[in-house]
Amino acid sequence: MKKVIVAFSFAAGLFLTSNFANAQQKIGHVNSDDIFANLPEAKTAEASLDTFTKTKQGEIEKMITSYQTKLKAAQDKEKTISEANKETVIKELTAAQTELQTLGKDIEAARTKAAQDVSKKQTELFTPIQKKVSTTISAVAKEKGLAYVFDIAASQGNSSIAYMDGGEDITPTVKSKLGATAGTAKPAAK
Repeated sequence: MKKVIVAFSFAAGLFLTSNFANAQQKIGHVNSDDIFANLPEAKTAEASLDTFTKTKQGEIEKMITSYQTKLKAAQDKEKTISEANKETVIKELTAAQTELQTLGKDIEAARTKAAQDVSKKQTELFTPIQKKVSTTISAVAKEKGLAYVFDIAASQGNSSIAYMDGGEDITPTVKSKLGATAGTAKPAAK
C-alpha cells in the first residue's frame, strides 16, 4: 500500500510539474524604434513627409510675406496722412485693414489645413509600413513560440514594462525579415 501511495504521489508530482512547465509562456520583446530607424521604406516615407511638410510651410510663408508687405505699405501710407488727403488716405487704410484681416484669417485657415494635410499624408505613408511591421512581429513571435511580445521602444513610453531581464529579443529577426539595415537604435532603459 505504501508503494502505491509513493507511486501515486510521484505520478501526481510529475503530472503537476509537466502542467506547470506547459503553463509557462515564453515572452519576448521588440524595439520598434530600432526597426523603423533602420527600415529603408520608413526612411523614404520620412523623407517624403519632410518634403511635403516643407512645401506646406513654404506656401504659408509666402502668405505671411504678402501680409507683412501689405501691412508695411499701410503703415507707410498712414505716415503720409495730412489734412489735404485725410479722407482719401483713411478710405485706403480702411480697405487695407479689411484686406489684412482677410489675409490673417486666410493664413490661419491655411495653417489648419496644412496641419490636417500633413497628418493625412503621415497616415497615408506610415500606416502600410506599420501594418507590415506588425504582421512581421506577429509572424516572428509565432515562429519562436512566444505568447507575448512587448514593445520596449522609447517612443512607446515603456509604460507597461517596469523591469526586463531576459525574454527573447526578436528585433533582429524582424529587421532581417523586413530588410532593415543592421544599425541599432539605443536600447530602451531597464
